[in-house]
Amino acid sequence: MIRRRAALLLPPALASHAAAPEAVAQDGAVDLLLVLAIDASGSIDAEEFRLQREGCAEALTHPSVLSAIGAGPRAAIGIALVEWGAPGGAATVVGWHRVSGAASAGGFARAVVEAPRSRQSWNAIGDALDHSAALIAAAPWAATERAIDLSGDAPDMRSLNPVGIAREAAAAQGIVVNALAIEGGRPGLSRTYEETLIAGDGAFVMTAESRADFARAMRAKLVREIA
Repeated sequence: MIRRRAALLLPPALASHAAAPEAVAQDGAVDLLLVLAIDASGSIDAEEFRLQREGCAEALTHPSVLSAIGAGPRAAIGIALVEWGAPGGAATVVGWHRVSGAASAGGFARAVVEAPRSRQSWNAIGDALDHSAALIAAAPWAATERAIDLSGDAPDMRSLNPVGIAREAAAAQGIVVNALAIEGGRPGLSRTYEETLIAGDGAFVMTAESRADFARAMRAKLVREIA
């Protein structure tokens, strides 16, 4: 289902370029290293999961996000996708891509919608931060800005490393931790994320009222992070 929808997700100008994901090994620095860490825990059903994946793809290929990327000194960012949920089980489902325009954004978007879903459970946000920070440390490019963009619909529950310790460790490495709270049936989650999850200079929380609102919120969040 996701594979068949992939070409439909991308704007026509991008779809023709999306067949071949950007190569990971490339020279040169980027303006930002960004890990999108999305919730794949047991509370996320197949339709909600699809909306998240498609929301990430749609956001990154949006003209406003591409414009923000192009406005940077190097006009390029490094981006990867992580899924989290199970204690100690966060997984990189799309490795590092260097995005510097419509073609490379389309390649990353296609990889996002086609990657198999990882096996997750519960809500281990601290472990997701640890995994994402390690991924940034191993990135193939240098960057002046580094960030983890974690989205979820619940607070930390069963991390092997508590979220408070994990976020402090990320901030100590110069990584900003931002959050996208999918409020849905859990009012007040944005405040919980603000108090317990975000870290680093300029860190912020953005709210999606529902899964259907995810693409809009993610797009606005990416523009803010990149700019």
